[in-house]
Amino acid sequence: MDKLISIWNFIRRHKYVITTLVFAVIIGFLDENSLVRRIGYAREINRLQEDIDKYHSEYEENTKRLNELTTNPEAIEQVAREKYLMKKPNEDIYVFEEEDKK
Repeated sequence: MDKLISIWNFIRRHKYVITTLVFAVIIGFLDENSLVRRIGYAREINRLQEDIDKYHSEYEENTKRLNELTTNPEAIEQVAREKYLMKKPNEDIYVFEEEDKK
């Protein structure tokens, strides 16, 4: 019984500190909008924003390349030669592959 009375007295003396600590634990870890989850969401948002920026730059580059291909026949010939290894009837093609040096 003395143990319960001493615990009760401790709680009565430090009720504001205990309440603040319980509130901080609930907000920091247990709540649906906890700080831990918010930090995780912020990291995910930053990662997704980087992906958006990367895809946007790729889109702009591809759009520029497409416009060049539709207006310039020499660009079509260059793509056909480089990517598909096409050649003119009187030409020889030499393909050089780079080896990875580790």
